[in-house]
Amino acid sequence: MRATALAQAQPNTRKGILAILLRLGEATANDIATRLEISVQATRRHLRGLEEDGLVEGSSCAEGPGRPSYHWQLTSQGQAQFADGSEGFAVSLLESLSQQLPDEALRSLLGSQAIQQAAQYRERLGDGSLEQRVARLVELRKAEGYVAECDQETDGWVIREFHCSVMRIAEQFPCVCDQELQLIRHTFPDCTVDRVHWRLESGHSCGFRLTPRA
Repeated sequence: MRATALAQAQPNTRKGILAILLRLGEATANDIATRLEISVQATRRHLRGLEEDGLVEGSSCAEGPGRPSYHWQLTSQGQAQFADGSEGFAVSLLESLSQQLPDEALRSLLGSQAIQQAAQYRERLGDGSLEQRVARLVELRKAEGYVAECDQETDGWVIREFHCSVMRIAEQFPCVCDQELQLIRHTFPDCTVDRVHWRLESGHSCGFRLTPRA
């Protein structure tokens, strides 16, 4: 590989490792190497570099007899690599509002915003099948800074968001998560929507199950 190509590949590989850890929560060097189709040795070298930069951290985990495996995960600094830089303004705004409004009024304000945004979503999703609308919403969420995907289950769909563009806001104002749940519910009024994963409860993703109404 030429020097210029190698220089271009290394940042992409680092980003790929961070993205994999974001989606999986944690992974071994072997897992990452398989997904990126590179050698385990190269993967370990990149992981050590990311560890030195404070973006990942590893821990040994015993999995039956034999040598314990080493699992890697993102640090808070690693999670921040996926931020879009807009959280600071939003946190400041919510702090100001929380000082001026009672809790119920703040929740009502966020609820109104969820209804308004859901109406915009429905307009952009159109009148296709549930499968089509879920796929379109995932693409919209990606464009907004979320790392999202969807999976079909026997009774509906699950939308998972591995990077939440409002995570830092939600850590200070958990009511924002209620707004996100209401947003999905108003976007899919033909479904029952339940939260199945929550990053604030130590999950590595936020998940919403959509079950079509009978």
